[in-house]
Parts: sequence; C-alpha cells; structure tokens
Amino acid sequence: MASEIYRIAILGCRGRGTAAARAYHAHPRCEIVGLCDLVPELLNTLGEELGVKARYDDLDKMIQETAPDIVAVPTGTEFHYPLCMRVVEHGVNIDVEKPICVDLVQADNLLQKAEEKVIQIAVHHQGRSGASLKAVAAALREGKIGQLRHITASGKGYYGGYGLMNIGTHLLNNVLELAGHCERVSASCLTDGRPSTAEDVVPSPSGMGTILGEHITATLAFEGNVTGTLLQHRFPTVDSTAYGIEVFGTEGRLFWKSHAAWRMPVPHFVPDSDESVWEPLPLEIPEHYDPESPPALDDYMYADDYVRALDEGRPHPSNGAEGRHVLEIMMGVFESAKLSKPVELPQKNRKHPLVQWRQESGLGDPPEMPRPVAEWLAAEDERLGRS
Repeated sequence: MASEIYRIAILGCRGRGTAAARAYHAHPRCEIVGLCDLVPELLNTLGEELGVKARYDDLDKMIQETAPDIVAVPTGTEFHYPLCMRVVEHGVNIDVEKPICVDLVQADNLLQKAEEKVIQIAVHHQGRSGASLKAVAAALREGKIGQLRHITASGKGYYGGYGLMNIGTHLLNNVLELAGHCERVSASCLTDGRPSTAEDVVPSPSGMGTILGEHITATLAFEGNVTGTLLQHRFPTVDSTAYGIEVFGTEGRLFWKSHAAWRMPVPHFVPDSDESVWEPLPLEIPEHYDPESPPALDDYMYADDYVRALDEGRPHPSNGAEGRHVLEIMMGVFESAKLSKPVELPQKNRKHPLVQWRQESGLGDPPEMPRPVAEWLAAEDERLGRS
C-alpha cells in the first residue's frame, strides 16, 4: 500500500482556497506545507485554523522553501494562466480552480508547458470526484438504465454567460464522465429576450473572461447518437434547486444532485405508477472521511483522487485535458451563438470567439464593468435600459 505523504501548498486563502486547504489538511496522505496570499488577514486566519506557520506573500519563495508536490491555485480565473505558468516553471503539479483559463490559447499554452515539464494539472471540478456522480456513472456503466440516449443539465439561474463559465463548467465536466467527449455544439443565446449581438458581448463578473447572453440553451452531440442539453438561464432570483443533471436511457433514468443520486427503473414517468418512482442510489464514501470534519465531501474525494492518481502515475479524472475540453465546449457555445450554426469540436481557431466578434464588428474591447456580481448585474440592467 502506498504511504507517501504529499506536500501541498495553497495559493489564495479566500473561500475556494479555504475549501481546498481543509480537504487536503484532513486527508491522511497530505500535509499543508505553505500558504500564500497578498491579504494578511486571510493568510493568518487560514494559517491559524490549520496550524500552518509557513505563510507567504510570494509564490516563488513559497515553492522554493517548502518544496510542495502540489500547488493549489484557487484564485480568480483571470489569474489562473500567469500563476499556473509560474508554478509549472518550478516543475510542480497543479490543482487549479475551474475554469482552467479564460480562453483556449491560454489553456493550450499551459498544457503544452506542463507536458514539457512532465507535471500533472488537475482542474478543481470536485463534483466529478464526488460520491453522487460516481454512483450515477456506476449505474450507467452497469446498464441500470439501458443505453444512454440524452442528458440534460441545468444551472442555478445566474446570468447565462456568467453561469456558463461559473457553474456550467462543473456540469459539463460531469457530463463528460457520463457521455465522453463532445463532438458538436449548437447554441441559442438571448439577451433581453432577443438574439444576442456583438454589442451584448461583455466582460464577465468575477474575472471569468468575456461572455454573452442572459439565457443560453445549448445542444451537445456525442458519439453513438447521444445528445445533451445545457441550460444556463437567468432567473429573477438564483435558485440552487434547479442545479442538477438528468440522464435518460432506453430502460430508465438517473438524476444527479451535488450530494445525492437517484434512479428511475422506467424510461418515462407515468403518473400513479409504482415503477415511476425515483430510487436513491447507494453512495460509496471513503472510510477515512470524517463527516464531522470541516471539508466538504466532494472536495475531500477530489483530493483523494489526486493522491491516488499520483500514486499510480496517471492523470486525475478532472485533469487538464478534460478541463480544456470543457472550455472548448463553452467557447463552442459562444461561437455557435456568434455564427448562428453548429460548431465542430475541437476548434481549429483557438482565439476567443466573442473577442473576435467585437473586433470584426468594429466595436473594440468590451467596456469595463464592475467585478462583484451584484454590481455587475445592476450595470448590465442599466446597459439594457432597465433602470
């Protein structure tokens, strides 16, 4: 049995950094050897919680002095590329928050450099490592719903383009586990109830690049006549209960939520039928996970997957190539809305389609907008003449 203790350094001590740090800290095969943040209050709060004295405001110095096996990069998306490229230069494995980068040019460069340095990149799509998705994937592999036909995935009601880059990335990564890689995408993007135009291309809140569309409906095509639908529709109020994935087979259905999974043993719901009832699927949880401990189960299982991947010399299930393919699908959604036709994947043109659309339309770069989501939404409503 492998017994190596993996050394983990955390770059960024806000919400996602704290979640990742707690997961690694709780894992019996991991040790947090360093924390880094430019905000002393965040750095010291997490350091005191975890009992980590090695605290830095310089990434390179942290790596040089602590010699980590993995550096977690749970920062804003716009910082992923430059920070990960610095980590790669040190020859250290990476755990980067989703999405991997803001465009495919960045993702391609990062993965190429990681291959040259012979290091692993994992993208923190913790749901794919979670017990509930693993239960759904196992039921599908075991033929519990016959042949896979279609998958639907819905976001939480964020502004469409922002929801795509934020929550859509989790949904798509989960769908890849069930259906394999996507070959084609066709999308409709609406802004203020009309087809989105180049003038509706705007910078995302939270630094997630360039986005489009309040309401996004995308159709995905996979091998074997399998299709999917991705919904990222803006609601008046965000509703987390809308978040989920339903899997349609020839002999039944499966349903995934973040912490639970169900199976219906018939392909179509029939009112008042005893068979048209969702049955909970059993979840396999690592014996060494303490449900009373701080880390969320999915984050803990993501860390466990990384430990086992390094033990076995294989990629993490949510590896860099998978994270890049998620980004290909999302860029395909935007490109399809731009061209009003399906887009084949992977794209030959790796530049951001929305940035190009504005340039081709003579509009230049999108105007600056606030970074915080609430302020951003108010500014977007004002742009659309709603206030």
